[in-house]
Amino acid sequence: MPVKIRLQRHGKKGKPFYWVVAADARATRDGKFLEKLGIYNPNTNPATIELNVDSSVKWLQNGAQPTDTARAILSYRGVLLKHHLLGGVRKGALTEEQAEEKFNTWVSEKEQAIADKVGGLDKVKADARAAALKAEKEVNEKRAAEAAAAALPETPEGESAEEEIQAVEAAGEPEQVVETADTPTSDVDNADTTPVAPVKEEGVIAANDDMAEAPSVKEVIENNDEDVKPADTGDKA
Repeated sequence: MPVKIRLQRHGKKGKPFYWVVAADARATRDGKFLEKLGIYNPNTNPATIELNVDSSVKWLQNGAQPTDTARAILSYRGVLLKHHLLGGVRKGALTEEQAEEKFNTWVSEKEQAIADKVGGLDKVKADARAAALKAEKEVNEKRAAEAAAAALPETPEGESAEEEIQAVEAAGEPEQVVETADTPTSDVDNADTTPVAPVKEEGVIAANDDMAEAPSVKEVIENNDEDVKPADTGDKA
């Protein structure tokens, strides 16, 4: 029976992961399989691939045909390389020790390349995080500066208090005014000395006028004395 090395889907909707299996070519994709060779998880970066290299090489030697995706996965983990080296051993082109040494060298280089890729991805993430923090810090500082500027009092001309203080300091101390003889020294000198007639109310003025026309007490007494004085009749006692 024909055997294929292919992927069998697992996982939930939107986040699948796969098993790498050796199965009958006539079976359904997610049906029965002959052997599970490894897993493939494309949800990580880089993708997670775990394979049983020896079992995979054995199925290839027995004539199993991988699908296109399975072939790429097998090549990524060095299964195809080992299968090729073992073919050279069977032909006598190299010994098993030489084949194993070449395979181990390739695996170490591949692992280093994967580690460098992971380190580069981590560095990119760290740089992006640092840039985001820097941008957020600049925005916060700008907002704080705007709030501080808005909190400063303003002069009637619209200038801030700080600008007014700087203008006064730049102008220096004000000049002293020297008084001369012609300069008035007090408000009393400038006051108007013209006498002002007292203002009397209407009722008070009327009362004062009546008092001026009325006779005095002395005049009243003298008039009374003249009235009681006996008249001169011309007779002598």
